[in-house]
Amino acid sequence: MNSEVFITDGHWRKSLAAVRALGEKGIKVTVGESTRLATAAFSRYCHQAVVYPSPLLRPAEFLEFLHNKLSRRSYQMLLPMEDETMDLISKHHSEFSSLTYVPIVSFDKLDFARRKDKVLQLAEKEGIPIPKTWYIENISQLNELKDTLPYPVVIKPKTSSGAVGITYPENYVELIEQYMSVHKHFPYPMIQELIPREGTGYGASFLLDEKGQVKASFVHKRLREYPVTGGASTLRESARYDDIRDMALSLLKKLDWFGVAMVEFKLDPRDGVPKLMEINPRFWGSLHLSVEAGVNFPYLIYRMSRNEKFKPVEDYEVGKQCRWMLPGDILHFIKNPRRASLMPEYFHFWNKNTSYDILSLKDPLPVLGRILTPLTFIYDRDMKQRLKKRKL
Repeated sequence: MNSEVFITDGHWRKSLAAVRALGEKGIKVTVGESTRLATAAFSRYCHQAVVYPSPLLRPAEFLEFLHNKLSRRSYQMLLPMEDETMDLISKHHSEFSSLTYVPIVSFDKLDFARRKDKVLQLAEKEGIPIPKTWYIENISQLNELKDTLPYPVVIKPKTSSGAVGITYPENYVELIEQYMSVHKHFPYPMIQELIPREGTGYGASFLLDEKGQVKASFVHKRLREYPVTGGASTLRESARYDDIRDMALSLLKKLDWFGVAMVEFKLDPRDGVPKLMEINPRFWGSLHLSVEAGVNFPYLIYRMSRNEKFKPVEDYEVGKQCRWMLPGDILHFIKNPRRASLMPEYFHFWNKNTSYDILSLKDPLPVLGRILTPLTFIYDRDMKQRLKKRKL
């Protein structure tokens, strides 16, 4: 029986985590990306690396390439890792599912889960706590709200990833200026109350089968992030938080979810209540932590693709830490005005309890791939577009 897996978006550290998680189980992995300098392609566990047309700039050609690749070579499973590839593949789900196992939901469900406004409204209806949110449908509403908003507030696009498009106006003048700036790229963003930054962020990650049954779950808390004001975690720790797990699961079941997803919460220090932030309806950047703590999501999906029966994996090592050093945690240190409070623990690089997203003595070459990645922003049109999207 075939044991090879195709993973897209080899540039990202979560793709590297998936390659390693499968490769260490003896599974051959093909890594695809629109540039040769893809971090995951440098891994010792990458059996084959392929360069495909940009899903962002040449979507039709990407789909044709992928279809031909899967038709000519037998793959057990296809794992799309990023938004652009997931969108395209989900829109052609039946076509690709006839060629291999594709553990993602339909495009309609994917699109709904990405809509922060729809998810928040659904959560509130289900009794899941959310930050106070103002849904803007007309610019004139800003004038009506100017004297009632609890500044500083957060302007947040209805659909975006990471910290893209998020701003923190501290008064009405800044609100108008920043809102109109974000509105140009992300029409009618929401306005939210700002949960105090000392509130801890949590992520509840799941793997659900075709019947919506839990096959794996994992909770982690954020210890550091970049940008410092809110972004991807640069240091995180495995944790237990049953209330967050249960709320996240109830939301995913309401969406009739299948495959992986991470539901993000932030603990409000004012009342001690975790508030829903958003759903990340794909593999998450901190995937390596769950694998290190004992929940190997990529391998469990692989087992599902073979129709293997296994008990839900929900026991894992609590207190395990994982660090995104290059360049995330370095940038956090540089940009953090309170960096002195991080020392001397920040420089304890060889803590046995801490693993790294990219750095690995067993698999060292992806570091070279990550160092070379900035070169792609110089000559690669697709990578320039990605960088531009993240700077909007």
